[in-house]
Amino acid sequence: MRTLPSPATARHALAVVVVACLTGLTACSGEAAETGPASPAESSEPTDPGVVQVQPGAPGEPATTLDADAVVGGPGWNHDDLAFVQMMVPHHQQALEMAELAESRADSPEVAGLAARIEAAQGPEILLMAGWLAEQGVEVPEPSDDPSAWDHSSHGHSGMAGMLDAEQMAALAEAEGVEFDRLFLEGMISHHEGAVEMALDALVGGQDQRVLELADDVNAGQSAEIARMRRMLADL
Repeated sequence: MRTLPSPATARHALAVVVVACLTGLTACSGEAAETGPASPAESSEPTDPGVVQVQPGAPGEPATTLDADAVVGGPGWNHDDLAFVQMMVPHHQQALEMAELAESRADSPEVAGLAARIEAAQGPEILLMAGWLAEQGVEVPEPSDDPSAWDHSSHGHSGMAGMLDAEQMAALAEAEGVEFDRLFLEGMISHHEGAVEMALDALVGGQDQRVLELADDVNAGQSAEIARMRRMLADL
């Protein structure tokens, strides 16, 4: 079993990766690498014939069922891939900030445990996305950046959905106990719903296999957590 880094380790590693990645990189609107990453080598492991992949269709169109060994995405990457990854880095970063507050403010052990799992999952995903962006030769968002600076809605994409505004984050930081639990769950449900929306957009329009796999993980994992948080909120 792969051991995930602790939240503190993940945050420190992120800072190191981001500083390294920013050296000599171009902006989204600038000149990027001419070609995307090469397609990963095919796995030699046998595929379970009973497993299928479901690729979401465009709005109003049905999903497509693929064989388990079908490769989703093609060589290279497009702007849908880039938009998803560049927006998801600060999106995940805010989730880490929210989860960190729960360490000292949450009343419910379930809420504290959920926050710890969010940190353990999303910290490594930030490192993964920062590495992907650096590999493509495009800018990596810094933790100190204004998240709106990375919103790709001006490029014709959906915006960075689900982000809490400054007033909501301030209210969460000031709350304690049961009130914190309520605000945390309400905010994180909205935050996760935004991430799922962005992931589905990437699954429809993206091209890079690694990005599509990450988007699929975000969609599946955060959809499950949304259902769980709604139950927790109802029990408060």
